[in-house]
Amino acid sequence: MPDPTPGITLSAATVILSDRVVLDSISLTLTEQRIGILGRNGSGKTTLLRLIAGLIAPQQGSVRLDGIDPYSDRKAALAAIGILFQNPDHQILFPTVEEELAFGLIQSGVSQAEALARVHQALAREGRAHWAKEPVSNLSQGQRHYLCLQAVLLMQPRTILLDEPLAGLDLPTQARLARRFADLPQRLVTITHDPAAVAAADRVLWLEGGRIAADGLPADVLPAFTAEMARIGERDADADLTR
Repeated sequence: MPDPTPGITLSAATVILSDRVVLDSISLTLTEQRIGILGRNGSGKTTLLRLIAGLIAPQQGSVRLDGIDPYSDRKAALAAIGILFQNPDHQILFPTVEEELAFGLIQSGVSQAEALARVHQALAREGRAHWAKEPVSNLSQGQRHYLCLQAVLLMQPRTILLDEPLAGLDLPTQARLARRFADLPQRLVTITHDPAAVAAADRVLWLEGGRIAADGLPADVLPAFTAEMARIGERDADADLTR
């Protein structure tokens, strides 16, 4: 029987891509409501997100999400976790708003008629009933982010992974989305390189070179991260090629 303990558990999880160790024996138990995973580009953040979501499996170690293996039990993972990617165009599949929102529900076994009914109810609650037949191509970047969030929320996952959720958005859109995220009852795991995006988290993990460099309260982790990034930025160190 799976362990019913809610939360995310990684036990010595290792991911190797193109002969390079991207995540190196990561062991974590994440149960807080608001979790930040912080690191610069190439630190392994996106790979960790994909690992938690069950989109990839570790070559060594294990991952459990609310007691289930998210890679091998995809049906259970769909109910347990949702993902909001940085670029909504990497997530959107269908030409109209109602088709996009209904897709996940239909995939989980809901009839098309019931899925569309739930979509229309959700849009009406949000004051966006007029969006239903709208082509996705007519939506702004911020509106497409909102669409992807609604698609995730319709699935009612217990945990939502946010991949740089405010990157590339104008300030009003950032403010609206940040308020919405703050009000959600789900556990949120925010993947970012921006310390400000996780300043209000319950727990922050600093990922560096595929390992956990620091783990604790934002007040403890963020100053150390910021200082190290400033130190690295003072060096002209971007001329070397990396594998």
